[in-house]
Amino acid sequence: MKISRRSFILSGFVFILGVFLMNSLWFEKFLIEKRFFFLGAAKKNSYKLKFIQVSDLHLNHLNSVHKRLAKNLNKEHPDLILITGDAIDKAQNLDLLEKFLQLIDINIKKVAILGNWEYWGDVNIKDLKTLYQRNNCELLVNDSKQYEFDGYKVSITGIDDYIGGTADYELAIKNYIKSDYHIVLTHCPQHRDIIQKLSQDLEIDLVLSGHTHGGQINLFGFIPFKPQGSGRYLKGWYKESKPHLYVSKGIGTSILPLRFRARAEIGIFHYS
Repeated sequence: MKISRRSFILSGFVFILGVFLMNSLWFEKFLIEKRFFFLGAAKKNSYKLKFIQVSDLHLNHLNSVHKRLAKNLNKEHPDLILITGDAIDKAQNLDLLEKFLQLIDINIKKVAILGNWEYWGDVNIKDLKTLYQRNNCELLVNDSKQYEFDGYKVSITGIDDYIGGTADYELAIKNYIKSDYHIVLTHCPQHRDIIQKLSQDLEIDLVLSGHTHGGQINLFGFIPFKPQGSGRYLKGWYKESKPHLYVSKGIGTSILPLRFRARAEIGIFHYS
């Protein structure tokens, strides 16, 4: 049967649209990429330090994707899980976050910070902090805590959100204790520019951010929208100057329930 040129073009368009939708609505959202990063040799002994960054969950429901994520986190069994903001974006989703955290081994230590959506969604920060504590997770809001793993001392400095809260790096490091490693968590990557100016005399091994979703929709280099607080950052590593920054593409989505060329991810960082 002969196919007209118009039918051929229309069929091609429908096929391409179908592939785009399948990729955007399913593959890049639901098949979470595990990205592994070697940060260098351990400083003191053969113990392998491992940290996993989980960012921008935007939990609106709990499904098989989140269950697989929790299973993978348990399998990797890191020393620390670092939750870099926007875990939920509505106050009524606190129960969902609790159910997700209960899927993760309670013995794995977790540290969390706030993102803009915890503020914009009117989440009760006191209730959120209590929820995190019940699940072996410490919420840091302009504060710094030291943790110890097999003789290694690791300080985590958590900054309040840059656009929704009151980010204050100088307040956060008041409780900083000199450690073998120092990791700073700040949801909006643009805040790294301020940290650079204020951290001249304080060593930072790594800054971890999220917020951008990797652009969420990346039309082959054209990003239709980057949220306020992204600055010049989009995704991945920024090592042109210290402190080095990694911007996670995160897990969930915001505004539009799709991703294109911005696949969901967790970052697995280790010293060995």
